[in-house]
Amino acid sequence: METNRLEAFSDGVIAVIITILVLEMKVPHEPDLAALLPVVPVFLSYVLSFVYVGIYWNNHHHMFQLVQRIDGLVLWTNMHLLFWLSLFPFTTAWVDESEFARTPVVIYGLNLLAAAVAYYLTQLAVFRSDGPGSPLRRAVGRDVKGKISPGLYLAGIAVAWLSPWLSLAIFTAVAVMWVVPDRRLERFVAEHAGEQ
Repeated sequence: METNRLEAFSDGVIAVIITILVLEMKVPHEPDLAALLPVVPVFLSYVLSFVYVGIYWNNHHHMFQLVQRIDGLVLWTNMHLLFWLSLFPFTTAWVDESEFARTPVVIYGLNLLAAAVAYYLTQLAVFRSDGPGSPLRRAVGRDVKGKISPGLYLAGIAVAWLSPWLSLAIFTAVAVMWVVPDRRLERFVAEHAGEQ
């Protein structure tokens, strides 16, 4: 099975997620700059979630450039990933509405962790579908960032019980770590363009 429909569907779902994220930001009623001050924390949490969705979209795109074939397991693990991504608007809005209270920040961290696990499971399903010579498996290599991220999410979740703001700082650090597209995949695609 080719990847075109999976990619197009995923792109559409991600576009809707980004749209819902921005709709959660409420417009101030006063027509002056001071009215924007209460919106700043909401805007910052929107930016963090937008960046995370962008990271997943970018890495998803790079991953499927290397996929030779997909099967039902890849389709379902991709749906699993989209499910967790689709919860970002909800968990982001809860963090905002609660003014960054501990429990919503913990749930936000669990959402980030679940999305990371779902992405990893999608990657494993692609490895299985493509077989032992999987171009994606060769391109991913040791995947240090992919192994560090869940640990940092768990640390952020644990730290939220002490300081939700420190927890959000950890989640932001993970996003900064991933904001640059995965150069391994780009390099691998460029070096092996004629082989596929």
